[in-house]
Amino acid sequence: MDDGANTGPSATDGVADPDVDLVLERVVSASPDDLWRAWTESALLTRWFTPAPWVTVHAEVDPRPGGTFRTIVRSPEGEESDGTGCVLAAEPGRRFAWTNALGPRFRPVELDDEDFPFTVELTFTSVEGGTRYRAVARHASAGTAAMHAEVGFHDGWGAALDQLLGVLAAD
Repeated sequence: MDDGANTGPSATDGVADPDVDLVLERVVSASPDDLWRAWTESALLTRWFTPAPWVTVHAEVDPRPGGTFRTIVRSPEGEESDGTGCVLAAEPGRRFAWTNALGPRFRPVELDDEDFPFTVELTFTSVEGGTRYRAVARHASAGTAAMHAEVGFHDGWGAALDQLLGVLAAD
């Protein structure tokens, strides 16, 4: 019997818990399909993902559940950081989710001491005047959410979104 309840991963669409989740939401001029491409095409992702003056020197995205989401970023001082995660949901032009708590093929990973596990859910919804871009970073505890906020989630993800829009406008 189908009672209309969605018990799969899409049941989370955009719902955020203010105690443990960080949210960036904006209406942007880019289309849902262009936002999807910016997140799932490695060549595009390297052009905007890390807020300047940091740069993304490598990206690998396999946009299907269990696929790889990997970036290597470089600081202005030349230090590199490799972040590998697992794609959890991939609905072209609508929704993309990944986590650093799992590696490709849903394999659990051990994080470095300075890292904390989180899951990102991005939704792209057509609205009058553009697309509602919503990024929800989900955390296991209020403490890890606070750590993520302290290292610059809102400013960093906002700057990265501005860069994403600049890349799309230039293409």
